[in-house]
Amino acid sequence: MSGSTKDRSSSLRVTEIFRSLQGEGARAGMICTLVRLTGCDLRCRWCDTEYAFAGGNTMTIEEILAEVERFGSPLVEVTGGEPLLQPDAHALIAALLDADYEVMLETGGHRDISTVDPRVVRIVDFKPPGSGEDAANLWSNVDALKPGDEVKIVIADRIDYDWARRVITERRLAERSIVWLSPVHGELEPDQLAAWILEDGLPVRLQLQLHKLIWGPDAKGV
Repeated sequence: MSGSTKDRSSSLRVTEIFRSLQGEGARAGMICTLVRLTGCDLRCRWCDTEYAFAGGNTMTIEEILAEVERFGSPLVEVTGGEPLLQPDAHALIAALLDADYEVMLETGGHRDISTVDPRVVRIVDFKPPGSGEDAANLWSNVDALKPGDEVKIVIADRIDYDWARRVITERRLAERSIVWLSPVHGELEPDQLAAWILEDGLPVRLQLQLHKLIWGPDAKGV
């Protein structure tokens, strides 16, 4: 069982746990505790969390739950790095849900989400060509999306936008979940991405990274 003593004594590598305002998605602006797990098997060109690729501290699920409780937010996001690289991430998610937290999981589009606890909000980040990791996308994840899940595609240029438009249309992504398009911070101007979306009437939502607008693009623990 997800709440067993054995599961709660399992350990994960954790880069940081902190409370902030959620910076993206349908819950942007809400107070949220973020649990950033260590490790990633992708190297996206614009990655802003390279410090989470290695290092971190080993913590049991019980210790993570205690730290999350200390921050007092009912909303929790498990992120990375790539959180699903660590098998015990599933037990952590289940333990948080069993403790009555609202839980989001932010994961790349290359890791199987079909086995993730269905109670969690899955935010799936599919990679366009500009990321350098588009070949890694696991397209079976589209069929695993459920209402309430979210898809994020980060856009660097027109090539990325045209790719995203094709994927959204051909795979009917907007019929399955909320779809967000985000400009690469400092690289693609938001008004340009907005103009493309408006021109095509694309059924997506434009999002900016709220935490970067408030605290700057290089701030950690926010």
